[in-house]
Amino acid sequence: MKIQARYSKSMEDKLHEPLILLLLLVLFSSYQLPSSAYTLPDKYFINCGSNINLNITSRTYVGDMNPGLVSFTKQNSYFTNNKQASKTSPALYRTARIFRQKSSYVFKIDSDGPYLVRLHFFGSKKLSAAVFDVLVPGFLLLHNFKLQNSSNTAVIKEFILSIPVSNFSIDFVPQGPSFAFVNAIEVFPAPPGFINDDDENGYKGILSQPLQTIHRINVGGPTLTPKNDTLLRKWLPDDNYLYHADAAKGSRFLPVKPTYLAPFNQFIAPDLVYMTAKEMNISTTSMHLVRVHFCDIVSSSPSYLSQEIDPYKRMGRLAAPFFVDFVVDSDDSGLMNISIGPDSSSSVKNAFLNGVEIMEMMRESEFVKPKQKSVFVIVGPFLGGLVLVCIFGGSAPSNKMSQQSSPSREGTTNASPVPDLYLGLKIPFFEIQLATNNFDKKLLIGKGGFGNVYRGTLRTGVKVAVKRSEPGSSQGIPEFQTEIMVLFKIRHRHLVSLIGYCDEGLEMILVYEFMEKGTLREHLYNSKLPCLSWKQRLEICLGAARGLDYLHKDATGGIIHRDVKSTNILLDENLVAKVADFGLSKSGPPGHTHVSTFVKGTFGYLDPEYFMTQQLTQKSDVFSFGVVLLEVLCARPAINPTLPREQVNLAEWGMFCKKKGLLDQIVDPSVKAQINPNSLRKFVEIAEKCLQEYGADRPSLSDVAWDLEYALQLQQTAVVQEPYDSTTGASSLLRSSSIRRLPSITAEFYSDEMSLLGEAEIGTVFLS
Repeated sequence: MKIQARYSKSMEDKLHEPLILLLLLVLFSSYQLPSSAYTLPDKYFINCGSNINLNITSRTYVGDMNPGLVSFTKQNSYFTNNKQASKTSPALYRTARIFRQKSSYVFKIDSDGPYLVRLHFFGSKKLSAAVFDVLVPGFLLLHNFKLQNSSNTAVIKEFILSIPVSNFSIDFVPQGPSFAFVNAIEVFPAPPGFINDDDENGYKGILSQPLQTIHRINVGGPTLTPKNDTLLRKWLPDDNYLYHADAAKGSRFLPVKPTYLAPFNQFIAPDLVYMTAKEMNISTTSMHLVRVHFCDIVSSSPSYLSQEIDPYKRMGRLAAPFFVDFVVDSDDSGLMNISIGPDSSSSVKNAFLNGVEIMEMMRESEFVKPKQKSVFVIVGPFLGGLVLVCIFGGSAPSNKMSQQSSPSREGTTNASPVPDLYLGLKIPFFEIQLATNNFDKKLLIGKGGFGNVYRGTLRTGVKVAVKRSEPGSSQGIPEFQTEIMVLFKIRHRHLVSLIGYCDEGLEMILVYEFMEKGTLREHLYNSKLPCLSWKQRLEICLGAARGLDYLHKDATGGIIHRDVKSTNILLDENLVAKVADFGLSKSGPPGHTHVSTFVKGTFGYLDPEYFMTQQLTQKSDVFSFGVVLLEVLCARPAINPTLPREQVNLAEWGMFCKKKGLLDQIVDPSVKAQINPNSLRKFVEIAEKCLQEYGADRPSLSDVAWDLEYALQLQQTAVVQEPYDSTTGASSLLRSSSIRRLPSITAEFYSDEMSLLGEAEIGTVFLS
């Protein structure tokens, strides 16, 4: 069999590879699931608002007024008899528990794992006026829930949750003057392997958020009521969902009970499952888990779902069910296309499918503003042997990855140590695993004190750099938090953009825009990369200066980078410079000249005044930038312990050579012949001003950017030197219209000690 997955034809090239990887990981991991005996538990099945125990579909629903089994908030609730429920309606819906205030049911959970949670609602004229929320720890399951109209049909909301050993509560919260109600509740453990979510998958995180069952279809078969299902589920026939009714032939009927081979068992789905195509309603802009069920009842000849998968050989016999899980996105169009048909290379022109389940992977961002739109899933099926399954998630997703938020950490068993920050930037861990091929070592592009940096590609096709903290890294929680806060509130052409972050469990991951050309240092020395021309170096320095100047002029009082160095200046595919790594950044309080803080930074770049006084100013960044200018000019590290003592520190050695008139001896030989003498003179003058011993004698980065632009003009044109050609004199003769200042995004930035340890490279200093 051959599997393909994509959103639409226009997105196929961008999304095909990562989705295929995901599907295969989920598929093959199913072989490793443990197989163990399972029986449907006796608890918890609750008959709400009643003291009567009801035996329904071989389960006993215990009245919630009976003591001992479950507790609920009695003082804020009362029970009612639903007189509208006819005698033909199930007895389970003839009573209800009603809540006028926030109230809870509490269940004692003795073993952790995935649980099925079902909430039963049966409307009446009185109860149909209810509007309420339903919450569990860390998640909002239903928001502004309201039965559309009173009818004789029950509404059952089913969720799959990962629940730790605890007292598990389900909260009902009325909206405004309204009330909440529930007729019955089910909470019981799911069978082993029901949802594949372990470490061996190479893909985990599905159960870090609730799954809500949206559709459960018996393809080619009749309606299956809970009494026909091993887990008391209801399956609908496919008749109302066929896109083309004549596209599917009559399904075959298996005259014998299917044979379940480990790890698959009779609890995954009932026996009656067949194949067709369907059209269904799903939520837009959500991620969905799509499960398709197969059972080869056509012939003993191999049937292929992909070139790597042979259903008959895989199970070793006929009538042996199995399933395949897909994780796909829907977008604003809401169109998910599931189709099945024979592969073009197949000599046997038939295909088969037995069942489809769709579960919405609920997200925190949607808890606040859920979107309810009418959308459809379309499946076009054929009977037969060689199978091609395609899943389309609609047109290209319009929302950016940074807008996709991860589940609340409170809903996981491993709570993150990082407090909630800006949820609009949160990315689920499994998305990052997918983007980096599960942190493939082949995608490793760098290492630092924080951890490893990987190249990745989001499913939208956007290339990203993924910086993942590792145990024992020098950067901690405050540093991680600071970088998010700084990059959330600022946007500038010469500052690297934060795409998102992940803080699930103990993970601390930052996702940035990918800078194709790497760091400035890599283009200066100790690298096989092509040599930068002098003009390119000037443009890079000018861009970095503009980015730092924008930081210093931030509306909240300015931000001091505190770790300016050549490895923190990144280059995109066009060699446009962008300042990066804001882990050590400090907010400069308005009206103050400095920030008193412990000394942190990198040897060779540290402002000596800051080192001596522990008073951090914007001029500290200016000094560090002056060192970078000398690096660009001389193509050597800020600290080189292999050189003679007087040459170890680049800042000291460069200024010594300047005073002695020997500067031409340390200029990078690869660009020495390119440099216009006037441009060189101006550039060295800028560096010298930046490296003054006292901050008061150094220029602002705005002045530095101005003078660098003048140095670039001198390099590009034969400009005659004026008596006063710097920012301290007649700099007004040269106007710059190219400096872009973008409005910052307002957000609170704390001025207390949010500084971090940053990348602990050789030569990094941390003093306390």
